[in-house]
Amino acid sequence: MIKITLKDGVVKEFEKAVSVLEIAQSISEGLARNACAGIVDGEEKDLRFVVEKDAEVSICTFEDEVGKKAFRHTASHIMAQAVKRLYPETKLAIGPSISEGFYYDFDREKPFSPEELEEITKEMKKIVKENLPIEKFELPRAEAIRFMEEKGEPYKVELIQDLPEDAVISFYRQGEFTDLCAGPHLMSTKYVKAIKLTSVAGAYWRGSEKNKMLSRIYGTAFTKAADLDAYLAMIEEVKKRDHRKLGKELKLFALLDEGPGFPFFLPNGMIIKNELLNYWREIHKKAGYVEITTPIILNRELWERSGHWDHYKDNMYTTQIDEADYSIKPMNCPGGMLVYKQEMHSYRDLPLRVGEIGLVHRHEKSGALHGLMRVRCFNQDDAHIFMTEEQIKDEIKGVIDLIDSVYKLFGFKYHVELSTRPEDSMGSDEAWETATNGLRNALDENHIDYIVNEGDGAFYGPKIDFHLEDCLGRTWQCGTIQLDMQMPERFDLEYIDRDGTKKRPIMIHRVAFGSIERFIGILIEHFAGQFPTWLAPVQVKVLPISEKYEEYAKSVAEQIDAAGIRVKVDYRAEKIGYKIREARNERVPYIVVVGEKDEQAKKISLRSRAKGDEGQVELADTIARIQEEIRTRAKGEMEAPSAE
Repeated sequence: MIKITLKDGVVKEFEKAVSVLEIAQSISEGLARNACAGIVDGEEKDLRFVVEKDAEVSICTFEDEVGKKAFRHTASHIMAQAVKRLYPETKLAIGPSISEGFYYDFDREKPFSPEELEEITKEMKKIVKENLPIEKFELPRAEAIRFMEEKGEPYKVELIQDLPEDAVISFYRQGEFTDLCAGPHLMSTKYVKAIKLTSVAGAYWRGSEKNKMLSRIYGTAFTKAADLDAYLAMIEEVKKRDHRKLGKELKLFALLDEGPGFPFFLPNGMIIKNELLNYWREIHKKAGYVEITTPIILNRELWERSGHWDHYKDNMYTTQIDEADYSIKPMNCPGGMLVYKQEMHSYRDLPLRVGEIGLVHRHEKSGALHGLMRVRCFNQDDAHIFMTEEQIKDEIKGVIDLIDSVYKLFGFKYHVELSTRPEDSMGSDEAWETATNGLRNALDENHIDYIVNEGDGAFYGPKIDFHLEDCLGRTWQCGTIQLDMQMPERFDLEYIDRDGTKKRPIMIHRVAFGSIERFIGILIEHFAGQFPTWLAPVQVKVLPISEKYEEYAKSVAEQIDAAGIRVKVDYRAEKIGYKIREARNERVPYIVVVGEKDEQAKKISLRSRAKGDEGQVELADTIARIQEEIRTRAKGEMEAPSAE
């Protein structure tokens, strides 16, 4: 008798060995129809995999990551089969599933054209209709090499040659097409009905610039056409909101060849950046933090003491000063340790909450750079909290509450992940266990749901990561809480306890925004450039209808400016309709139009982002309304549909 424990704890018994698909069928025919793969004792398996002993089994549909991965991996094989049918001279490289779909790398003389992508898509749909069974088989390494040599696939041969001599190599076959693959895959090609090939790019074989450039075709696949259509509509919306495009249009920042990965902030962008930092300082002052700043360049001995020289050197920029090695800081924490050591602290000083908006530099490969989302220098809103072991839970709760308030201000939902000890770590097992349990207990006691990421912590301690969700449903890792028992040890940090003995403090590293630059990039896309009034570079644009009303426009603008509101006047000799369109394109929250009737009545004509054309109103009332919106940092509304 074989006992199968399902993910809900239910135990099912079978008299003999049973496949994952048969287990799904025993639960319900509906589940079996939708099943894509399974997890058996923690390992991803095909539905065809036979369970021969007691095991824990989860059935994965397209709604699960493992199921989605198997579904889209199958789609990549269907694409490779279509390419080989249409262009048999093409050589196959690799074709995995990825977060938003799949890709396959091909070696052919010329890149694939848009017209060829259409032909490949048609052929893929034929393969789906053919309902080809997908079969797995295995070969010894030497036989597998001969098999792929006979098929004329040199890249596959190279991959197999890199495997151990005693390895058993798995293949998947569908019709005339066979590919080297570990799986899992669907049972047949018929399930992959909603397919879209999205783009073609160049990619070096195995990611090395020393190797040949291949053609990479990207695609995505869904179980239903409606879901594919919704995804493609979302992608179009993402293109419209691209922070690189809007950053240029709204004159927020520049990315220049003179400094790849080193963004230039323009006046409009600096307003947003400074408003965020003003907000940061305000909430941290209320939460009992003090602020410091530490040098950008510090010597090698410091980075060796902190562990960065051994664990992070490949990401650090180094230099020499007076014939000694120095590094530009990739993180703020070692400087914060030195600040703590400037005086002896008492238990009465703890918890000591020390914040720093520090400029850090990290070497990123040029291919990884992406607007403000992945840069080589950025401001990190760091803080380090020095405390006793008894204060861990309360301090973590305080940080969680602060980060929660920040994300709610911008309308972000988020989920939490706990990352544990990585392989490349420092410190004792006991210290790691204490730190990890401290974070876990804080999450549990605050009734916060979280996912555990085994082995994904920092090299000096476990961490809690906050993944915020924007208006398009995309997630971004921003806030972090890291509990560190290594740095205080390495820097010999101490405090005098109430019994007069010296003790070692425990430390929290934490950020709320994360990278200020990246957070601005996220905000640009989240709001599509329509920032809340308190963040908008220009909060009010005053538009005189003609030159005759420029003096009145100037007077109105002066009153708005005196009220602490950012305002500009458009004096250009253009038609008012054009000026209004330009102001709307600049995402200005409030547009004030002044003409003859407005001047005579000593009023203004107002257009707001939330309500559209509001007609003639009192200037004083408008100023009070905008001031309140700024004071409360109201999230605001997206632009109302045009009445024009």
